[in-house]
Amino acid sequence: QVQLVESGGGLVQAGGSLRLSCAASGRSFSSYVMGWFRQAPGKEREFVACISWTGGRTYYADSVKGRFTISRDSSKNTVFLQLNSLKPEDTGVYYCAARWGVLTPTAVRESEYEYWGQGTQVTVSS
Repeated sequence: QVQLVESGGGLVQAGGSLRLSCAASGRSFSSYVMGWFRQAPGKEREFVACISWTGGRTYYADSVKGRFTISRDSSKNTVFLQLNSLKPEDTGVYYCAARWGVLTPTAVRESEYEYWGQGTQVTVSS
């Protein structure tokens, strides 16, 4: 089992920044693809970004490319999501997820992930 705990969410004005963290415990963190998803009020959960277990490959949703950066520190069993140039449409609950194995294009699918955190709220005011 892998346990995931997100933190770092909050209320920020448009144009501001936040850094989300996801602390993992349990099985070897380094063997897992890590992803971030988000769910806005009244909408389905959507893919944001993911990173390979080496940290060398990443995928981003088109809506966040150039503004968000995913990274990981395997020595601390933590994955990060840096959110810059935030927009009101970035508002939502952000979830961290883990999937064992190598990073493939299917990692953008919610169904690919085995483990999920409880989520952290990000609210961007206009």
